[in-house]
Order: sequence, then structure tokens, then C-alpha cells
Amino acid sequence: MAVIMIGGEIAKADFTFGAPTKLGPPVNSSADDWDASISADGLMLLFGSTRTGGFGGIDMWASTRATIDDPWGEPTNLGPVVNSAQDETDPCLSTDQLSLYFRSNRPGGIGREDLWVTTRSTTSDPWGEPVNLGSPPNSIHDDSDPSISADGLSLYFSEYGTTISVRPGGYGISDIWVTTRPAENAPWGEPVNLGPTVNSTRDDLLQCISSDGLMLFFSSDRAGGSGGNDLYMSRRVTVSDPWNTPVNLGPTINGPTGDNDAEVSADGSVLYFNSRGPEGGTSDLYQTSIIPIVDFDGDGVVDSADICMMADHWGENYTLCDIGPMPWGDGTVDVEDLIVLAEHLFTYPGAVAYWKLDETDGDIAHDSIGDNDGTVNGEPAWQPEGGIVDGALQLDGTDDYVSTEFVMNPAEGAFSMFVWIKGGAPGQVVLSQKGGVSWLCTDASEGHLMTELKGLGRSAAALLSQTVITDGNWHRIGLVWDGSQRTLYVDGVAVAEDIQDGMEGSDGGLYIGTGKAMESGTFWSGLIDDVRIYSRVVKP
Repeated sequence: MAVIMIGGEIAKADFTFGAPTKLGPPVNSSADDWDASISADGLMLLFGSTRTGGFGGIDMWASTRATIDDPWGEPTNLGPVVNSAQDETDPCLSTDQLSLYFRSNRPGGIGREDLWVTTRSTTSDPWGEPVNLGSPPNSIHDDSDPSISADGLSLYFSEYGTTISVRPGGYGISDIWVTTRPAENAPWGEPVNLGPTVNSTRDDLLQCISSDGLMLFFSSDRAGGSGGNDLYMSRRVTVSDPWNTPVNLGPTINGPTGDNDAEVSADGSVLYFNSRGPEGGTSDLYQTSIIPIVDFDGDGVVDSADICMMADHWGENYTLCDIGPMPWGDGTVDVEDLIVLAEHLFTYPGAVAYWKLDETDGDIAHDSIGDNDGTVNGEPAWQPEGGIVDGALQLDGTDDYVSTEFVMNPAEGAFSMFVWIKGGAPGQVVLSQKGGVSWLCTDASEGHLMTELKGLGRSAAALLSQTVITDGNWHRIGLVWDGSQRTLYVDGVAVAEDIQDGMEGSDGGLYIGTGKAMESGTFWSGLIDDVRIYSRVVKP
């Protein structure tokens, strides 16, 4: 998923999400694990769990690590002072790690479930006896999911209903509210509903406020989701501005069994959440990276052109270039954004493989960005000075080719591929997948660029252009799939396009310079250079 929210509308991307991964053992167990809260330094993870060894139905546990690059240690129960014989979960740790907010149905509350806080004098001290937050913010109903702002002056929470929100002023079955106070030692004020832009007529709950106060992640079962609760986000330009229309985090994050309890790291780089996964079962904790989109012009490489775009919008509220200090920016293109851009200069965001083919000898075609090195077969000739971008590989059209292990399944989402070629003949293939189809090839009669990658319906067919690429000149050819539209490019120009329903999948390795079964007549006779494959849409 990749979106920008401007005035409540979806525009181009300024950040995206990586593939979610389970935190795994020892954090995840065979029981339900959920409601993660990460410390500001990223070294402590608090969460709720029904695992054995607790004091009640749901207990709060903590796992620590020495550095953010180390694995999480064995979780420890927060003990009988904090945990009771009832349920304690939804932990939220303050920035200074001296206050821990949570929800509980323990005795002494105002409603069935209340918001509580436990404090300590230093991070090495034990947690003290929990204190009910009182009314406000608690009510006679179910108050839960506390999320404290970085300055400790705003507390976001959810109130659960059954058929309609029970707190006056609500819009749905469960709503998100915020209570504020002028100072940390002051009482909490009367809660305010976040309003109909954020809250729907359904369940909106399990929220998390980012450390800069500009992004709100939450769960909702509103219409348009993937199933159960989906994760959404809403952004505002400043902490004084209203929230924009929420945006679904998309199928990369959300699945059919429900996804909940988002928690974002203090630097905005990691999103934690819990899910039962595509197969259902018990709840596990997941994490996914939040990645700023720094390839502003979408050409596949971060370079001087992107710097120029940032310079052109310096000092403006221009979302595309506003990528720091958080991935969603801070409302102004300035030095914070330049720092982020500089960290990514001369990289290839979203690239899954890049064979420069600049070697001078040997039988390995090195993948310069990953582990997808190719094996050179036959006796092709390295041409260190003969490429369009430095060197190239000369293939004889008889038995020369490069083979790799599995790189990409075309059915798994958007992709782009681009190759520089020279020479060739009708019917020859530039890029194919073993056991699949030819990704970039020429038709057998005229040498027109075409692809055999097609959709899933009965009417799906190869896409054929009317542009000859076997004329002996250098051409940069490409194929881009955005999830619905299939487009062939030659030298930066779209030469054929159509709409397809999905894309056929295959898990075979790749062939550079021959067909899917190395058929006679498919071996490329000419030069191949600079082969790139991306897991996103890239402009030629």
C-alpha cells in the first residue's frame, strides 16, 4: 500500500509498507498474544497474552533486547502488583517509560472495563500499585485501548458499545475519544469524540497516536475492508488541524481474519500489530517496516533528479517530498527531508534484482542489490566497454544464456522490469521464467516487442506491440503491471497496454536470453545490459 492523504483524498505515495513478519518465539506463543506497546528507545516490548504462567485471564508481559538489531528476549510477566486475577491488557508506555497505561476489569473500577495507570520513579524500579484514572475519562461503560501522546497531555482511548456507542456524542458502535490535561500532574478533562471523519457507524477502536501526533492508526470493521477488523490510518497536517479521511492500509497488511492493535515505533519506521493470519487460529504479534518513498519521479533510482524535485518545493507543504523526520513528513519540505533523501541516494527502492552485467570475466552475473546471482551458461562474451550502461553481455543466439533461482512470482502484486538490448531476431526471448512464460520477447514474424505474461480469465492473451526492437539499435524495453493495467515500453514510450484480471503465477527461476524451456530459436543473438526487476510500479 502506498498513499498520501491530502484534504482527505488519496494521491501519490510518500510512504509504503513492507511485508509483515511474525515476531516469532519467544514473544509469540501458542496462546493469544496481542496489544503491543514499544518503548521510545525500541528496547522494550509490552503486550497482553493468555499464555500460561500469568495471574489472570489476560496478563501483561514484557520482552527486552540490548539493541534494536538484537532479537527479543524471553518475556517476563509484570507480576501480581500490576496483573490481577482479572484481565489486564492494552498496555501503553509513556515516552519516559515511567507511566504504564492499560485497561482492566479488576475490582475498584467505575465501569465494566476501565483505564488504569501504574507508575515508577525510575526505569529500574518496580511498577507501583495501579491507580484508576477516575471519571473522566472512565465512564460506567467499557473504556479501553489507551494511547498516550509523547508529551503526556493527550490520552486517546476507545469506548466499546454493543449496538450503539453508549457515551453521549458517539457515532458508531465503538468510537475513538481523546481526553487532555494542561500538565502531567493535572486531572484529565472531559473526553472529546474524534468526530465522524474518523469514527464511522461501525466499530472504530484499538488506536495508536504517533509520537509526532500527526498520524493515527486504528482498527475498524467499516465497509470496504478485507474481513473482520482492518487497520486504517488518518493524518493531520499539524496537531491543531482536523483529522483527514481514514485510509485502509491495504492487502499487504490487512487479511481476511482481522488485524488489530496497531502500534508505531517512536521514529515511525516500524508498525506493530496483531493478527490471526490468513489461516486464523490464535492471535500473534507482527511487525512491518514503514518505508518513505524517496524515488519522487518514479524512475527506479534515487538520484540528482529527485534532489532537484525537492529543491523546487523547498519550504512548501508538498507531500510528495515531505518524507522526514517521519515517513509521513511534518508539513514542510526542509532539511529533515533532505537528510532522509541523502540516506537513500543512488539506491533502487523496490528493486528485487539488478544485474548490471558489467563483469569482465567469469561465469557469475552478480545481482548488485540482492542474493539473486545468475549463472552464465554457454560461452557468452563479456563486453566491459560495450554496453549502454558500462558493460554488457554478448549472446550468440545458439546456447548462451543466464539462469537464476526464483526471483519473483508475477501473481503476487505490482511489478516492473526493464532491460537494455541490442540485436536479436524475431522469436527470440530476452527474459523468461522457467516453467512459466516469456516475460519480454519478440514475435516470431516481425520482431515486435511482446509479453506472454497474462491474466487469469479465459480471454487473457499475450500482449503484442507494433514496435520492432530487433533493428540492431539499442533499446530499453520494459513491462509494468500495476495490479490491473499491463503496459509494454520501448525507449520510455508505452507501445502496448491493456487491462487484465490478475496475473498468472509461477515459482520458477529466471532465464536471461532464452525462452522458458530453452527452445531452439528463442536464444538471444545480441547484447543484453542492465536488467532490473522491481516489486512496484516504475516509470521508464
